[in-house]
Amino acid sequence: MRTLVIVAHPNLEKSCINKRWVEELKEKSGVTVHNLYEVYPDEQIDVQREQQLAMEHDRIVFQFPFYWYSTPPLLKKWQDLVLTYGWAYGSQGDNLHGKELLVALSAGSPIENYRPEGRNKFTIEELLRPLEATSNLIGIKLLPYFVQYNASMLTDDELDRSARDYANVVQS
Repeated sequence: MRTLVIVAHPNLEKSCINKRWVEELKEKSGVTVHNLYEVYPDEQIDVQREQQLAMEHDRIVFQFPFYWYSTPPLLKKWQDLVLTYGWAYGSQGDNLHGKELLVALSAGSPIENYRPEGRNKFTIEELLRPLEATSNLIGIKLLPYFVQYNASMLTDDELDRSARDYANVVQS
């Protein structure tokens, strides 16, 4: 299985968890790590290139830090520009049908904050409904989310374990 990991972190070098996840994945065969903010520092996305990359892989992973209950802006722009009518959905838009989508995100807050009685009042699953709806529209199978809660407070051992677990999920 060929896997495309679309990394969307505006400042990956300063990230502990997302940077560590990328380091772990770069050692894995069959995994293409594609850092949007590195490839498109001007945010001018090459739509044909991105569509070709998506078609060449069996699984697509969106890896990002949870920003204001959503994806970072460049990943949203990627979705808006790449997942077009006639290509990703619509009567002839079936280029992603049968592929898999894995959403992998880091959240700075603990899991307790993502409960109805918690600080955020909603679960991660509820907050990620737009990605679920997108996967339904484009005919791609949404896999269970990979979420690292409390990402800003991890010990080195917890960080290493998270990276190993993430790499295992990406390759499973």
